[in-house]
Amino acid sequence: MRLSLNKYSLAEIVSLILITGSILSLSPPASPASPAPRSLSEVEVLPPCPLPPAPWLLSAVEVCPLPLLAQSNAQNATELLNQGLQLIQAGRAQDAIAVFQQATKLDPNLAAAHYNLGLALRQTGQLKPAADAFYQATQSDPNFSLAFANLGGTLLEANNLQQANDYLQRALQLDPKLGFAHYNLGLVREQQREWGQAIAAFKKAMEYSKNAPEPPYHIGLCYLQQGKINQAKDAFSQALQRNPKYAEVHYNLGTIWFSQGKLQEALEAFRKSAVANSNYPHAYYGAGLVFMQQKQYAQAAQVLQYARDLYNAQGSPQWAKNAQQLLQQAQNLNYKPR
Repeated sequence: MRLSLNKYSLAEIVSLILITGSILSLSPPASPASPAPRSLSEVEVLPPCPLPPAPWLLSAVEVCPLPLLAQSNAQNATELLNQGLQLIQAGRAQDAIAVFQQATKLDPNLAAAHYNLGLALRQTGQLKPAADAFYQATQSDPNFSLAFANLGGTLLEANNLQQANDYLQRALQLDPKLGFAHYNLGLVREQQREWGQAIAAFKKAMEYSKNAPEPPYHIGLCYLQQGKINQAKDAFSQALQRNPKYAEVHYNLGTIWFSQGKLQEALEAFRKSAVANSNYPHAYYGAGLVFMQQKQYAQAAQVLQYARDLYNAQGSPQWAKNAQQLLQQAQNLNYKPR
């Protein structure tokens, strides 16, 4: 039987909700990239990450102009720094790390080398060495706002909220218009469940990072936590104005419609979410939930099987188990005489 989501193909379906109990007790999951999915009643948050509107790769000239009487070691360090930047642009992060390390050994005071070493280390998931490199950049240049901001962002990723807060605050003292520092500070407040302060920080991020969709998205999540559904919708709409293909935003709009019993609106939102990210398993899971409510059990079974396979492929065994359980219910109901 040909799979359809009303008029939509499988690849277009949608992104929504995982159940932890019965079909009638629903709570939306976090992104598959999250370490552990959490329900909307907790905090639906993407992994904290920096929000740079452009890659934060700085040349030595931009960060630490060399003195007129630069020694040969410093000149060689600058050459290595520029080589490392070229390697980053070529996608060779590991090679860049080695070159940046050489530059820092030749000139320990070259803040740009420490800073870009931190960026490369963070890009490869090496949080502690990255934090150390950003810290060395701040020691070499105590007014280096980007280094403080990225140090705070790295500590946030490592779940060290207090130190992350301190360094982000320092970054904003140095540069109050640093949008991604406001954004990361918002993430700190969000994890601390300080919804009002998080919203204020994200609004600042919106002001200074005018094209970034993440701040209004997280504002929407905070409003959901406060039970302010209309404000959440408005924030999500602002996020979509900045990025119409933001899968998680469509997904959260879908969960609102679903919770209000507006299944067709939910289905459309989930479809858009899946169009934005066809490998988003919550899309097919959510479609399955809608089909279950509509008693379209055959279609529910097909999308739930697809969701289960995606969860397994992405290393989410608990959610794969949930999908399998609901899939079994759909199959049983499909073959039951009606």
